[in-house]
Amino acid sequence: MNFYLKNKANRGILAKMIERRKTRTAVAGSVRIGSEHPVVIQSMAKVFTTDISACVQQVSRLAAAGCGLVRIAAATQKDTQAFAQIVQKVSVPLIADIHFSPERAIEAIEAGAVKIRLNPGNIKKAADIRRIIDCARRHRIAIRIGVNEASIRDLKAGDVQTDRRVDLMREEMTEYIRLFEKAGFDNLVLSAKSADTLRTIAINRTLAAHFDYPIHIGLTHAGLPEDAAVPSAVAIGALLAEGIGDTIRVSAAGDPVQEVQIAKAILQPLGLIQADEPELIVCPTCGRCQIDVTALAKKVKNELKTLHKPIRVAVMGCIVNGPGEAADADVAVCAGKGKGFLYRHGQKIAAVAEDKLLEALWEEIARL
Repeated sequence: MNFYLKNKANRGILAKMIERRKTRTAVAGSVRIGSEHPVVIQSMAKVFTTDISACVQQVSRLAAAGCGLVRIAAATQKDTQAFAQIVQKVSVPLIADIHFSPERAIEAIEAGAVKIRLNPGNIKKAADIRRIIDCARRHRIAIRIGVNEASIRDLKAGDVQTDRRVDLMREEMTEYIRLFEKAGFDNLVLSAKSADTLRTIAINRTLAAHFDYPIHIGLTHAGLPEDAAVPSAVAIGALLAEGIGDTIRVSAAGDPVQEVQIAKAILQPLGLIQADEPELIVCPTCGRCQIDVTALAKKVKNELKTLHKPIRVAVMGCIVNGPGEAADADVAVCAGKGKGFLYRHGQKIAAVAEDKLLEALWEEIARL
């Protein structure tokens, strides 16, 4: 799979960076999921589904932020009735999150869901699963089999060793997949999640080794956005770097748009998403710095919030690493004593007084 690289030497050139694990393609409305297609960012509405106006507003904000699929809770019949109205009012394909009722699954499919998510720990009767499969087949929608460590029955009895936890998730997933395959249904996406980073990595490696269905990756929960970013980046990033993962979700409490922002921040360094916002590179600072690099960088970052184009800007504190970073930036400043040197595409173009650096940098950015 080829990915867009955003840097001075390779901008606009497709280069092979990560060898995606070969998968089948799952079809969820207008979205194609699998190794032959871009990794899709997913999130979930966090307002009551029955509050149609609020749900539509949140889904629309997620779509504008770059979310390709949005999941909505469908726990009650009132939820599925609201779902049918929400589908008509948004531009992004919707997934129905099914809890315990096969009836809700069928209602959600008929309401316009392009995919439903089933938890093997919650819907287990073969007859119920066959009814859902028949409906999904008629409406040509996808099904995500989503195993959560916390919902596996055998884990509720007491302390279970880590290795055994991963095995139990795999066993539950395998058993469920066989039911779908026996019915001849293969428009599937798999996911196996834990709140534990290492177990999430382990179970997804196992799924990737045993099945060729697309995989959705993420942690079940990771805390507030500021706390969720690092464990999510470790788990999701490690798997993506190995070529595992076709849709992703960062699960964090609060505004779901922040989940999308973190997801984009994970995908971009791996070359799995085309940048659509500025990238700011800042040196960590040290005793060599002769201006307040941090203060300058904060001002630059604030200015860049108003800019929506994929450029790289570097703010460097000295001549040791500055010229090297400047070479890979569209615009850069390398600070000296009471002044800074302005670079465009790696070429030094001006020496600027410290109090004029921000203004000069912004003027140069505006010329790009």
